[in-house]
Amino acid sequence: MEEKVLNIIKKRKKAMGYRELLSKLDKNEQKDLSSTLDNLVKDLRLRIDSKGKYELYNEKNIKTGTIVTHPRGFGFVVVEGEEKDYYVSSDHIANAINGDVVDINVINDQRGEAIVKKVNERNLNNLLVGEFYVKDGKNFVKLDDEKLKIIVEIKDPKGAVEGHKIVVKVENKISKTNYYEGTIIRILGHKNDPGVDILSIAARYNITDLYPEEVTRELDDIPTEVTEKDIIGRKDLRDEVIFTIDGDDTKDIDDAISIKKLKNNHYELGVHIADVSYYVKENTALGDEAYNRGTSVYLADRGIPMLPHRLSNGICSLNPNVDRLAISCVMEFDEKGKALDSEIFESVIKSRKQMTYKNVNKIIEENIVPEGYEEFADDLNLMEELALKIRKQKENAGYIDFEIDEPKIIVDEKGVAIDIQKRIRGEGEKLIEDFMVSANEAVARTIAFMDLPFIYRVHGHPAEEKIDSFLKFINVLGYKVNANLNNVTPKTIQNILLQLKNKKEYSILSKMMLRSMQKAVYDPTNIGHFGLASRYYTHFTSPIRRFPDLTVHRLLRTYLFRNKINNEVVNYYTSKLPEIALHSSERERAAVECERDVDDMKMAEYMLSHIGEVYTGTIDTVTNFGLYIELPNLIEGMVKIDTLDDDYYFFEENSFSLIGRRTNKRYMLGDKVKVKVVNVNKDKGQIDFEIYKGDKNGDKQQKSEV
Repeated sequence: MEEKVLNIIKKRKKAMGYRELLSKLDKNEQKDLSSTLDNLVKDLRLRIDSKGKYELYNEKNIKTGTIVTHPRGFGFVVVEGEEKDYYVSSDHIANAINGDVVDINVINDQRGEAIVKKVNERNLNNLLVGEFYVKDGKNFVKLDDEKLKIIVEIKDPKGAVEGHKIVVKVENKISKTNYYEGTIIRILGHKNDPGVDILSIAARYNITDLYPEEVTRELDDIPTEVTEKDIIGRKDLRDEVIFTIDGDDTKDIDDAISIKKLKNNHYELGVHIADVSYYVKENTALGDEAYNRGTSVYLADRGIPMLPHRLSNGICSLNPNVDRLAISCVMEFDEKGKALDSEIFESVIKSRKQMTYKNVNKIIEENIVPEGYEEFADDLNLMEELALKIRKQKENAGYIDFEIDEPKIIVDEKGVAIDIQKRIRGEGEKLIEDFMVSANEAVARTIAFMDLPFIYRVHGHPAEEKIDSFLKFINVLGYKVNANLNNVTPKTIQNILLQLKNKKEYSILSKMMLRSMQKAVYDPTNIGHFGLASRYYTHFTSPIRRFPDLTVHRLLRTYLFRNKINNEVVNYYTSKLPEIALHSSERERAAVECERDVDDMKMAEYMLSHIGEVYTGTIDTVTNFGLYIELPNLIEGMVKIDTLDDDYYFFEENSFSLIGRRTNKRYMLGDKVKVKVVNVNKDKGQIDFEIYKGDKNGDKQQKSEV
C-alpha cells in the first residue's frame, strides 16, 4: 500500500491532495489511506506542502535556526528573518538541547512542522535536572528530559548518592559524540523527599528557592520596622480606614484599599501599594536578584518569591496594625463609576485588618457579617457598589472576560496531592481585580500624558485571519455568529463570546478564542491593552511579586516624587526599559509554564490512586493522535486513537473530529464521554484514559466527578 501511494505521486510528478489520492485507489484500499499517509510522513518519505498536499520528501527545505526546547520534549526553531517558528515534535528533536543552532527540514509547510537534521553548534550553558546514579564505578545523571539524547558523566559527586535529584551544568564534551562532563550545581534532595518533585520542575526553568550569599548579607541592613526618618515628606494616612483583602494563606501583601463617599455623591477610592522600591534599590544584590527572577512563582503548596521572605513577608508586606511605607493612588469616580481624576503620592499607612476573600464574600454576597468585620461592613458594601459600576464601565468599553477556570491543588502535610478543586472567583476577588485595574490605568495614564519613558503592560490586536478561522470552525459546529471582521475591536470579541455564552461547548470555545489572541507582554511602547479595552495600562500593584511593578515604582519616584526629569534620566530609561520589558516577559512566560507543569504533575499524582475508576468528562481537544478529556475538576487526560478499537478512526481537521470509517461514529469537541483511568505517569504529568465500554471485571466504582 505504501509503495503504491509513493508510485502514484512519483508518476504524477507533483503534490497531490487526499481526495485526489483516494480516487486512485480501489475501494478496499481507501480505508487505509489516512494511516498510510501518516506513516509515510512520519517515516520521512512524504512531506506536506503549504496547501496541505502530499509530495515526495526531499532535502530542499533545509533551514538553520536556534531551537527552544520545552521540558515535555518538543521544541520550536527560530529562523532569523522569518516571522513564524517551526514546531519540532519530541520524536524528531534528535539530540538537540535548548539553545542549539540546528539544521531543520520542513516536513509540513502548512502547519510549520519540521525535524532536526543536524546540530551545528551545541549550547553548553544549560542547567539540566536529573537523577544521580552510579554505573561501572562512574557517576552519571539520568536526565528528566528523556528526549535529550546525551550522556552526562559527573566527575565530582559532591556528596550525591543514588536517588538524589541534582541540577547539573553541562560542560566539556568527552570523546564519544554524545558524552559530556557535567558539574553538580545543586543537590535538590532525594527523589522521594517531600517537595523535591516541585523543585525539580522549577529548576528546569531556572527557578530556585535559594538566594546568593551577597543578597543574604544585604538583608542585614534592611530594617524590620518603619522609623520616623522613613516617613519624612510622606502623606500620613495612618488614621484612615485602610485594610487588605487576600487569600486565606497569603503572607506577601502588596495592596491595601480605602473608600469614601464624597459630598458630590462621587466615590474616592484609595489603592495603597507597598513601597518596595524604598528598600530594593538599583545596582544592589537585592535589586539584581529581583531582576534575574522577574516574578514570584506559586507552585501547588509553596511559593518561590522574587524577594526574600524577610522582605516579602516582613517590612514590605502590608501587615495589619503596623506602620508601612506605601505609594498611594487615590482616584475619584462619578456616580456611574467613570474615572475622573487621580493623585499618586508617597504615603505611610497602617492597615486596620487583614481580611480574607472568604469572609468578605460572606458580607457582599450573603449579607452575613463575620465576627471582627462589623466596623468594616459599610465600607465593604460601598466598595462593592463602586466595583459593580466600574465593571459596567469596563464592559461597555469592551472588556473581555474569558471566564477560564483554574485548578487549585490541595496537598497533605507531605506535599502529596489529595484533592483538585476549581479556584473560586467570588465578588471579593472581582472587586480587588476591578480596583487594581483602575489603579494600573491611572498610573499608566499619568506617565503617558507626561510623554516619558515607561514600561507598559500591552496586549495587541488579534490577527483578523485567526478570528476568521475561529468563526469558520464554530460554523462547522453548526453555530452562526454575527461579527464584523473589517474592524476587530474588543467589543467584537466580547460580542462573539456573548453569542456563544449558552452553548454547551462554551468553556472550550472560550479557551480556543483566548488562544487565538496575542499574549500580553511588557513593552516601553504603548499600544494599549486589547483584552481590557484600555488605552493606557501598566502593572503597578504588585511590586513584591513582579519586577515590572517594582520598575514602575522606581519611575514614579524619579519622575513624580523627586522631579528628576532631564536628558540624562530620559536617555537612561529609554535605553534600559526595552531590556527590562523583554526579560520580564520571558521570566513571566517561564513561571507560567512551570506552574502548568507542576499542576500537571500534581494532577497525575492525585490520579495515581484512582486508576480503574470511571468518570464522565468533556472532549476539549481533538487531534490526529487522540482525544483530550477534561473532567469536572479540570483534570485532563488523553484517549489515544489506537485505543478506539471499535473502528478505524481518522482526524477530520475542518471539524476537529475523529470519525470512524466503517461506523461513521464521530467524536467532537464538547461531547460528553465516559472514560476509565488506565495509566498514570506522574513524572511526565500524563494521564491515560480509555473510552468506557461498560462493566468489566476489575472495574472500580463509577464516578461523575473526581
